Amino acid sequence: MRHPYSALWFALTVGALAAPLRAQEMGFEEYDPRSTLKVPEHAVTRARFPFVDIHGHINGEVTPARAAEIVRGMDAINMAVFVNLSGRSGERLRQIVETLERAAPGRFVVFANPSYEGIDAPDYPARTAAQLEADVRNGARGLKIFKNLGMRVTDAAGRRVAVDDPRLDPLWKKAGELEIPVLIHTGDPAAFWEPMDRHNERWLELKEFPNRKQDGDPTWEQLLTEQLHVFRKHPGTTFVAAHFLWMANDLDRLGRIFDSLPNVLTELGAVIYDPGRQPRHAAAFFTRYQDRILMGKDVWEPSEYATYFRVLETADEYFPYYRKRHAFWRLYGLELPDTVLKKIYYQNALRLVPSLSRDRFPR
Repeated sequence: MRHPYSALWFALTVGALAAPLRAQEMGFEEYDPRSTLKVPEHAVTRARFPFVDIHGHINGEVTPARAAEIVRGMDAINMAVFVNLSGRSGERLRQIVETLERAAPGRFVVFANPSYEGIDAPDYPARTAAQLEADVRNGARGLKIFKNLGMRVTDAAGRRVAVDDPRLDPLWKKAGELEIPVLIHTGDPAAFWEPMDRHNERWLELKEFPNRKQDGDPTWEQLLTEQLHVFRKHPGTTFVAAHFLWMANDLDRLGRIFDSLPNVLTELGAVIYDPGRQPRHAAAFFTRYQDRILMGKDVWEPSEYATYFRVLETADEYFPYYRKRHAFWRLYGLELPDTVLKKIYYQNALRLVPSLSRDRFPR
């Protein structure tokens, strides 16, 4: 007669043996090991100095209630000024500027966005430059260019409008005349153009978001070349190349660009995972180019700023980034000196946008 517990014993034994087998079949997406490393940790939920986020977006309707909600989050992390790059243009921009200033005086700055509609029309260059001038009169303090320029904007014939299309030259020139910065986002990470295989460190992101995979023209290098051509062609205009020009993984090359183009700055939006994996090299770069780097994050999520503060301010080792699909690796602190931190957090922004209120920053 079979023992009454034999079936249970068999099930438990098979289950115990099957667990390691299932682990062997686990996908990369599921793998999320807990580190056993014991090292000093310094959680930084509030920046050491008040800072300007030069790369922010308020998506959707801008209302007094929404502004008040954002200000509460800003106060918690020591953000003094939020730069809303999604300012649109015309009457919409005027309303956004007015709403934000009434809701929280001095806490928000708005950048305008150009339209490419009718780019084939003979009057487009002059009309677009004139619209920027009107937007500045209505409170815009800069110009933001989204990545659709160069990648998705087309003319009436369906041809791609390059970043350095000459029809945009009057716009760049006008920004220089008005003494406002142009924050320009061109392209995507170079890995998006690489084969989606076991060697691509952005494989997980491309799997989760297949529409981010890029193939063919324009290539990453082509977009970069067009962008740099604009910078060289308009030395009287100050450009802020968004996202470290997607070169936070190649700081030596970025340094050479800085050396050749004194009218170009950059910001940290959505790329802190790269300086944080090369702390010694990045700390030296940030120190050398301390006048050219601005604080920025991109997506408004107050809890995620802590990773930026920890990378910039501490000497912590081997801590996680907040979004695995961007960076599965661990980060290390740069422990930047206060003189450099102040420039990145607010001094460079005050120089870039002189109209910013200075009463919220250390003298």
